[in-house]
Amino acid sequence: MTDRHSANRSAPAPRSAEEPARLSPPAGRSPLLVAITGATGATYGLTLVRRALEAGVPVRLTFTNAARRVVPGETGKTVEEWSQEFAAVAEASEAAAEAASPTAAGPGSGAPPEPETRKAPLFALDDVADIGAPGASGSFRARGMVIAPCSMGTLARVAQGVSGNLVEREADVCLKERRPLVLLAREAPLSAIHLRNMLAVTEAGAIVLPPVPAFYARPRTVEELVGHTVDRALDLLGISPAGAFRWGAEFPGAAATEPIQ
Repeated sequence: MTDRHSANRSAPAPRSAEEPARLSPPAGRSPLLVAITGATGATYGLTLVRRALEAGVPVRLTFTNAARRVVPGETGKTVEEWSQEFAAVAEASEAAAEAASPTAAGPGSGAPPEPETRKAPLFALDDVADIGAPGASGSFRARGMVIAPCSMGTLARVAQGVSGNLVEREADVCLKERRPLVLLAREAPLSAIHLRNMLAVTEAGAIVLPPVPAFYARPRTVEELVGHTVDRALDLLGISPAGAFRWGAEFPGAAATEPIQ
């Protein structure tokens, strides 16, 4: 007896040669969501994106509207220029990984082609107004999210579950899906409202990581100060960047150079 529901189902249409292949994250590597807001300290987010890409971690980056004004003032480069630079870093990282891979398929390797799936790009830039971007859905397998720096306005909206743009929605998704959410909350001094919001997001599962400099690593430059905090943030997401300072390990050149005075 034929099931009346199955009788109405039609077989999937065959894929045409012209139809684009599906995008998929590189095997075993879920994308990291990164957001840069309008708080001062854009260099934290920018440095984090570069180090993640250099480590071969796919990144989807979003700038808030305020960040688009702050970034040029703090770095001398527009958001578009930074995006082009990150795309170049991603391309170089992918090329290096493919060259080092012993299983890379080449002419005469005998490896079967995979026409159904191709790698998603290592770097992607999302529009803050695009609430239909991949990270806005819990079904998108992101490895977590970092907001660096995180303004007090963004912190407040995340703490209250307000999803007015892509950044806030991605943060909300990470909380509900129990994925890592690291907030480099940047403000000083802090009001009672700021502290309550930090407590609220912490209780919801986020990690508040204020970008407070650590001097035990004897940093010699501002870049090293920033890099140490960025490495700590990546550690919280299970990413171990090369050259990260570890307590108990020798810091290259520290004994031969003077720290920042």
